[in-house]
Amino acid sequence: MAIESACIPLPSEIIMPLAGWFLIEDHGRGEEWLLLAGFCGALGNLIGSLAAYAVGAWGGRPLLLRFGRYVLISRDEVERAEHWFARYGDRAVFISRVLPVVRTFISLPAGVARMNVWRFSVLSFVGSFPWSLGLAWA
Repeated sequence: MAIESACIPLPSEIIMPLAGWFLIEDHGRGEEWLLLAGFCGALGNLIGSLAAYAVGAWGGRPLLLRFGRYVLISRDEVERAEHWFARYGDRAVFISRVLPVVRTFISLPAGVARMNVWRFSVLSFVGSFPWSLGLAWA
């Protein structure tokens, strides 16, 4: 889960159902163990998300400003995105944690926008828990 959240495409849709199966079917544990799987999945998401956040915070904006024109991103667009993120960033981080694909990459813009890292961490964990729990249950 940490690998996926660090923007490396290793789908959680494969990892978490397998983790749930190992806990329940293979080891014969009760369904309450799915809470542990959900917790561990959300913790892994948080670890990977913090790595991607750090990349965005330490190098994201300067790289976008320097090389963004090669991928059709202007300075004005970077600034508009930062203003949007300042206004809607909390909701964007929380909601994106339960959306496929988007959930993997939301940490980079959060880092670029320098969202409060503690708020980002809480929203990432709380948003990732239902996703991880649901996939483990599946």
